[in-house]
Amino acid sequence: MEWLWISIGIILVITAIAGSILPLLPGPPIAFIGLLLQQLRPEKPFTTRFLLIWAGIVIISLLLDYLIPIWGTKKFGGTKYGVWGCTLGFLAAFWLGPWGVIIGPFAGAFFGEMIAGQTSRKSFKAAVGSFVGFLLGSFLKLVVCFFMLYYIIQSI
Repeated sequence: MEWLWISIGIILVITAIAGSILPLLPGPPIAFIGLLLQQLRPEKPFTTRFLLIWAGIVIISLLLDYLIPIWGTKKFGGTKYGVWGCTLGFLAAFWLGPWGVIIGPFAGAFFGEMIAGQTSRKSFKAAVGSFVGFLLGSFLKLVVCFFMLYYIIQSI
C-alpha cells in the first residue's frame, strides 16, 4: 500500500509541474496534495512543522503568481492604468482558458497604457513587463514543485 501513496504522490507532482507551465492547472497546490498523501504511509515521512511550512510556501507562491505580472508591468514603465489593465486582463482572461491567462494580462496592460495616452511603444513595453512577470511566476511555481518532488523521492 505504501507504493500506491508514493506513486500517486509522484504522479500528482508531475501533474503539478505541467500545471506550472500550463496556466490552467494550479501547480503548487496539486504538488502539496501529493506531499500530504505521503503521510498515509505506515511510516510518516514528514513532520507537521515541515508540512505547515510547505503550506505557507504554496500560499505565498500562489499570491506571487498573481502579483508578479503586475510588478513586471510597473517595472517596465507601466502606469497605474497599465497595472489596472494587467489585473483586469488577468481576471477577464481567466475564463478564456490557458492562453487567456497569458494573453489577458499582456493585452490588459497594453490597452490600459493606451487609454492612459501612452505611445504604442511604451504601452507594448509595459505589456512585455506583464509577460515577463508571468514567466517569472511560472518559474517560481516550477521551483516549488520540483522541491516537493525532491522531498517525496527523498522520503522513499
